Amino acid sequence: MRDEISIRSARPDDVERICRFGAAHIPDHYRPLIGSEAALAQVDRWWSADRIAQAVERGQVTVAESNDQLVGVAERGELGGSQVVWKLYLHPEHRGKGLGPALLRHLIDQLPADARSLEVEHLEVNRRAGEFYEREGFRYVRTEPDPVNPAMNIVWRELKLVRD
Repeated sequence: MRDEISIRSARPDDVERICRFGAAHIPDHYRPLIGSEAALAQVDRWWSADRIAQAVERGQVTVAESNDQLVGVAERGELGGSQVVWKLYLHPEHRGKGLGPALLRHLIDQLPADARSLEVEHLEVNRRAGEFYEREGFRYVRTEPDPVNPAMNIVWRELKLVRD
């Protein structure tokens, strides 16, 4: 029996589950790439209830559910007038099954009508993310070096949107 997956915009009552998802999966994802301390700092900085609640309130968070369990989270926002993907994470058991592209499509569908591109940033050491975004049509733009820790270098990519 195949799991039914639903993708939808997050609601205020999802905030606690989204935070738990981040606490459960982000450290394990980043620990081998940037170390335990930096991985936990990612959760503290980007997965706090206040931060998630604000993004949900703005309609910028998408969730994927299977059997009433959260299996994916994506978040978009704006930086300097550009639309940006800030998060796109899947439960490890749901990777490689088309859920990442589906979450990305949902984010794109939620963009303002005048958006002509979508940017994404990821850690340079996160090669899996880079490969995913390349497959999805995002092209390399630049790398922002971290002055202290090269493992924290940020790669920016951009997807040109074709709008009707």
